[in-house]
Amino acid sequence: MLYDLPKEILEGLRQARRRDLGRKNRLRLHVGDQVLAILRLWDGGFSMDADTAPNLRGFVDIYDGARQLYQCLIVCSSLENGERIYEFKRQTAVVDEPPKDYYVEPDAPVALLR
Repeated sequence: MLYDLPKEILEGLRQARRRDLGRKNRLRLHVGDQVLAILRLWDGGFSMDADTAPNLRGFVDIYDGARQLYQCLIVCSSLENGERIYEFKRQTAVVDEPPKDYYVEPDAPVALLR
């Protein structure tokens, strides 16, 4: 059953939904000295609040709290339902240790004693 709601109520519901997404989410976008809140993140991109999000393009860092998740190359693609949608051209996960260029046996010793 669908109801036709007045525009003011629909706008209020939309703003409440965006506010809730921003509160629950710890995801942040770091661009230089700017820190911006991310509303949603998926495999091909992310979205931000259209009212506060700048028209970004280039290299950015995505953090979950204090932990860096990705280094990304992004482009702004569209505006949908009060959200500015960005797409990844490149998304690289940040790791804690350098990659190994050799195979490590699963049962290999951690250290050798002499």
